[in-house]
Amino acid sequence: MNINFLNPIEGDVHHAYDGVFAEDKLKIIVRIAAPEGAQIAVNGVSAKRVGDHFETEVLLEGYENKLEAVNTKTGEKTAIRVFLLKNFAGHYRLSIDDNIWFLRDIQQNRDRYTSLFDNPYLGFLKQINAEYGTKIHLNLFYQTDGFNLSDFTDQYKNEWKANADWLRLSFHALQEFPDMPYVNAGYDEVKRDCDLIMNEIRRFAGEEVMHSVTTIHWGEATSEGSRAMRDAGYVTQVGYFNVDDNLPSASYYLTVPQRRHLKKRFVWQDTAQDITFVRASIVIDTKKLEDIKPHLDSHEKNGLKPPYLDLLVHEQYFYPSYFNYQPDFRDKIRAAVQWAGENGYTPQFLSESVSNA
Repeated sequence: MNINFLNPIEGDVHHAYDGVFAEDKLKIIVRIAAPEGAQIAVNGVSAKRVGDHFETEVLLEGYENKLEAVNTKTGEKTAIRVFLLKNFAGHYRLSIDDNIWFLRDIQQNRDRYTSLFDNPYLGFLKQINAEYGTKIHLNLFYQTDGFNLSDFTDQYKNEWKANADWLRLSFHALQEFPDMPYVNAGYDEVKRDCDLIMNEIRRFAGEEVMHSVTTIHWGEATSEGSRAMRDAGYVTQVGYFNVDDNLPSASYYLTVPQRRHLKKRFVWQDTAQDITFVRASIVIDTKKLEDIKPHLDSHEKNGLKPPYLDLLVHEQYFYPSYFNYQPDFRDKIRAAVQWAGENGYTPQFLSESVSNA
């Protein structure tokens, strides 16, 4: 093939930060690699030779867009699919992994707690929502020592539903250990654990708190495992997509080139699987309090401003009984959420932001 798309590439997901956005349409620059003497048109628009490639402007409208590049001299052509999310850029959420202990506490105190939010952890999260409007997404384990989700009472079901406008629940993993439990897991194993958790959420909290986004434990899955989650309804899967560093990759099954691309873009769709991947912007509990805002600032300084700001943290650091307890857990979350507001991000669930409606 003598014609190739340099930018965008197959599966790229575009948003308002990517070009000139007006009237629900986005004007982007398309770059094509082709022989110097070629005559290139993209979707019928002639491209000009610029340095070692061809360029032209194209208008994206609607969710899915086909871009076709043709060498009008030879008839050779190639095409890709790209996407436009009209309501993606400029929003944020707080996403919390490894959740199970707060549910065990509520179960143990079900005769004493008149509300879910009598639990100190959930009470704090409700405070964050009340003060900042933050949308909060909790990824759940199925079990921990002496407790699993089937033990959890459904007496608070109406309260879960009443707070579903800001609080979501989803599958994370069967349990905390072993590490990276799904790195080699097939479809059936992931489906089994996913179904276990989703069925219990449905029972005790209702469909209202369940939507189309999750983060699998350690962010590692095989393509079959990701497909199992996709078939369960999790069309958007969140990870770190680290590469060229010593950090956990948390990249599902993606290749190194795909990870490099996603690390820069923060969002990309595997069109073969119909899964949209989104990169977390920070893992709050891995940063010192004084480093949270500088870390978030650094994205834009490096030319990689997150279009959607996913603020990720883990439940266990909240608890004084945890060996790695972080006494400033609350302050860290406040710092991240405050930064989001100060930098123009408004609260919105990722499922709404990735919606093609």
